[in-house]
Amino acid sequence: MAEPIFRLASRADVPTILRLLADDDIARSREAAADPQQIDPAYWAAFEAIDADPRNELIVAELAGQIVGTCQLTYTPSLSRRGTERMTIEAVRVRADQRGQGLGRRMMAWSLDRARDRGCRLAQLTTDKRRSDAHRFYAGLGFQATHEGFKISL
Repeated sequence: MAEPIFRLASRADVPTILRLLADDDIARSREAAADPQQIDPAYWAAFEAIDADPRNELIVAELAGQIVGTCQLTYTPSLSRRGTERMTIEAVRVRADQRGQGLGRRMMAWSLDRARDRGCRLAQLTTDKRRSDAHRFYAGLGFQATHEGFKISL
């Protein structure tokens, strides 16, 4: 595999990111199609908010000029754990034809290095309970399932 480039996403990347997010059996029902002419304005507003927030980074992985992966990194200051800054990794996706080739591992290593560079002492993520392959992947990276997460739709 060629060496991927990891970078901050631009507005022009949003349609491709949306296609990556929707290319998943679990997420397909909650994500909209990514036709650039018909993207829900809520997606554009979300991108603008992420892009303007220094504690949020929308990342893309690029190979040969094509976006093949994405994740969102959020940095949170905390009084717990003796004032530890933490990074939360969300919406991790690798394009289907690129899975199993090490891209996800590289993207996660890059993300964890970015957290260390910012002074974070903890990285955390959540993943749907139905994603057993993702659970094995994250465990293989050293993540431990130490907490039970809860969500409520508002």
